Amino acid sequence: MTESQTSPRTLVALATYNERDNLEPLVREIQNALPAADILVIDDNSPDGTGQRADELAGTDPRIHVLHRPGKLGLGTAILAGIRFAQDHAYDFHFSMDADFSHHPRYLPAMLAGMQNRDVMIGSRYVPGGGVVNWPISRQLMSRSVNMMVRLLFRIPAKDTSGGYRCYRLAKLKNAELSKIMSRGYSFQQEMLYRCRKAGCRIGEIPIIFENRRAGASKVNPREAFRSMGMLLWLGLRAFIGADS
Repeated sequence: MTESQTSPRTLVALATYNERDNLEPLVREIQNALPAADILVIDDNSPDGTGQRADELAGTDPRIHVLHRPGKLGLGTAILAGIRFAQDHAYDFHFSMDADFSHHPRYLPAMLAGMQNRDVMIGSRYVPGGGVVNWPISRQLMSRSVNMMVRLLFRIPAKDTSGGYRCYRLAKLKNAELSKIMSRGYSFQQEMLYRCRKAGCRIGEIPIIFENRRAGASKVNPREAFRSMGMLLWLGLRAFIGADS
């Protein structure tokens, strides 16, 4: 049975590390926004008990699934693990989003609706109607500069190439050569889009307001940010001159 013959199966994946206080309210908000979707919690052995709480929620709701990993293995590997789970279980669409409410579930229906004529949909801070809340000017300038550089080097037709709030059409990802992705940190999102563009994916954006986390501590790592910038420059220059295979 094809996607056109039945309602598409949708999976919303949450990569978690110390998100126990956010997890249950976020799951409920996702279910309110997309009642037919399943949810996958990918927990990296959170010491605050996020994984255990996810198991408790899954034990009472068959729409919730949990993938336990032995430790912090990076956001990129968590997203790829979620995509593999979705492919193995015959889902049609895969959402990735932050687990701290910076990506609000209220945007899920509009993103899913946009997938009628797109293969990747980005919840974008930088299209008309989008924005950020309580970011200093320095962070906004840095984010916009990185996005401008990525659009130039990778030739990606999107305003927000670093945002992690996305929906993917899984059938198209089979052609995206995800096994070649080298990034594991903050540069993963841009490289993922580049692989999707090379595979012929139609990329779209809808506006979102990016909000600060509701609970817990930020996981921004300056050292990893610097390392990822170097990775982006190296990959981007290779892509620009056509050296990438």
